Amino acid sequence: MHSPKYNPKPAFLLMALVIILDQLTKVWARISLQLGESVPILDSIFGETFRLTLVQNTGAAFSLSPGSPVFNRIFFIATALLASVFIIWLLYQNSSKLQVTAFGLVLGGALGNAIDRAVIGSVTDFFDVNFPDFIMHRFPIFNIADSAIFIAMVLLIFEMIFLSEKSKGKIEPLPELPEIDSNNKEI
Repeated sequence: MHSPKYNPKPAFLLMALVIILDQLTKVWARISLQLGESVPILDSIFGETFRLTLVQNTGAAFSLSPGSPVFNRIFFIATALLASVFIIWLLYQNSSKLQVTAFGLVLGGALGNAIDRAVIGSVTDFFDVNFPDFIMHRFPIFNIADSAIFIAMVLLIFEMIFLSEKSKGKIEPLPELPEIDSNNKEI
């Protein structure tokens, strides 16, 4: 196993923080809201932009559903666990500080939603945002775990575009290949 470039422990702390915040807010939403109930937040300031709307999602992101509820539950829990093992492996590779942060967010988000699926059979979503004049009527309802995964993806894309060795021009070019004649001999 490679020695990690940066200490991966902060990723596990961030993962734990995301899981705790995610689970506490989901419990609060299930206690405080009725299924399908939609409550405006600061409607005097933002109008219909921000709402809390309780839904139980048995599908994937944006309520996509590849199969029956039992299949979905097993499939999504297994996928989250396998992805988590892979991400933990990545943490112990040559991860940058930004990657350690992003991996902690992804782990927390994936495991936060997997806990919901394992315990109650669906994922509790409740943040409901409307972007007026945007492509869709309302953005899909989401939770803290979803937000953590989204932020992690933004961080990783940012790093790939702006901070990677390739984008900085620090990657050395490949050596030139020798010329070969028709008899496969080096010229």
